[in-house]
Amino acid sequence: MTAKALPPIVDAKTWQNSLDELRVREKAATRELDAIAAQRRRLPMVEMPAYTLEGEKGPVSLAEVFEGRSQLIVYNHMWFPGEKWQCPGCTGFTSQFTRLEFLDAHDARFVIVTQGPIDEALAYKRRVGNKMTWYSTANSSFGTDVGAPPGGGFAVNVFLRDGDTVYRTWHTTGRGTEQLSHTFPLIDLLPYGRQEEWQDVPEGWPQSPTYSRWPGSEEIAAHYGQDT
Repeated sequence: MTAKALPPIVDAKTWQNSLDELRVREKAATRELDAIAAQRRRLPMVEMPAYTLEGEKGPVSLAEVFEGRSQLIVYNHMWFPGEKWQCPGCTGFTSQFTRLEFLDAHDARFVIVTQGPIDEALAYKRRVGNKMTWYSTANSSFGTDVGAPPGGGFAVNVFLRDGDTVYRTWHTTGRGTEQLSHTFPLIDLLPYGRQEEWQDVPEGWPQSPTYSRWPGSEEIAAHYGQDT
């Protein structure tokens, strides 16, 4: 006996027919995502001011953050002054990215920018075992100008560099960041899904409060950090 509800049990042919029906929708969604990406590639862009950020080795211009590449993805990490453990959602999201060398072949880079002072930001990076390169916008309006002001939320921004001139090409926040994650796509494959109370599930499926299954920053540090 099991305490959880189970999907209906059917023969292999019935199962295959149901899967084939779902596959039609999955393929349609894939084609729609291709169309969305094509539209994204056709977006206009806006020129950015010559911001100065703080890096591990000191001040750097926004153009220098590209490190010679022409394309840049920036994750704006939430920051709460004086807190040992920063946003668990941001900490968990960025902890996924441990191998980014594949972007080199696409003339691109992916970095973190936060409102925290650079020394505190780098200490937090070590504490939770983050592998991405961090920059601070504590002394710049950059974060505010791209949708991540002090005390505000997180964001993803994409930029294109032409010489020393940088342009902003795309932005998202909230659930728009899910497409960059591998965690939710994997969890969504499971029969019980995310098990969060907002999801549409069959009767009897296990559900719990939203975010309650997400790892906390301390848990992430315990798994990956260097000095908890």
